[in-house]
Amino acid sequence: MYRNTKKKVHGLLHPEIVGDKHWDKIINIFIVILIILNVVAVILETVPEIHDKYGDFFYYFDWISVIIFTVEYVLRVWSSNHDEKYRHSLWGRLKYMVSPAALIDLVAIVPSYLHAFIGLDLRVLRMLRLLRFLRLFRLTAYTKPAHMIMNVFRKRKNELALSFILASFLIIIASCVIYFVEHRHPTEETSQFRSIPATIWWAVVSLTTTGYGDMYPLTDLGKVLASIIMLTGVAFFALPAGIITAGFIDEFRLTRVKKTHRCPSCGEPIELEDNNNHHH
Repeated sequence: MYRNTKKKVHGLLHPEIVGDKHWDKIINIFIVILIILNVVAVILETVPEIHDKYGDFFYYFDWISVIIFTVEYVLRVWSSNHDEKYRHSLWGRLKYMVSPAALIDLVAIVPSYLHAFIGLDLRVLRMLRLLRFLRLFRLTAYTKPAHMIMNVFRKRKNELALSFILASFLIIIASCVIYFVEHRHPTEETSQFRSIPATIWWAVVSLTTTGYGDMYPLTDLGKVLASIIMLTGVAFFALPAGIITAGFIDEFRLTRVKKTHRCPSCGEPIELEDNNNHHH
């Protein structure tokens, strides 16, 4: 009875586990809606007119939410050792509690208790309560689209890392070039590029085509070089978008092929990347 209850609770709180799909879906949709409502409440509380009128409602709604999140967290910890990774009754649960998923759950409820028992400033509390929004990533991590997104970044991580390194080099080089060009004949007007770290801000704003206009070259050579740098930046900063797009195209293709390529013996989808090693 004890083990069956733990198994059922574990299945209901983990959408990736096949179980009672009906209640599983209801529980997790309820949690997602509650998280969104909490974030909306934190946002609306910053409007003085709304807070003055519905302050008590926000207070009780927050504590009801905290109680629900706390019960859910305790149930997750209690049922966690149903999973093979956390099999030990004590150390398994402690291992689960320090996992990223469990820590996200914990930060969703800790701020309210900190305010109640330690008396943190309410403005700090509002900021910390927004951490509950992280739980949406915790829950949506089990959905197929989220898995596809994670697969794209996992498979393309080397290309993405290289593109960001190249972009960083371009930012540093552009900052150095513009700084020294604008300081060949330093005047009060060109002093807006006061240092290379300060010029990095200009490089980031310019290369990302944001263009705040708070810093800009004044010399003719500086303008010419800035134009070349910005045109180069468009190409460099487009690289990650192209890599991610190519990754999504590959994932869509693999997903479509997996639906038609199944093992004739067991009926399971064949992993195309390792189909030569498929054994029964």
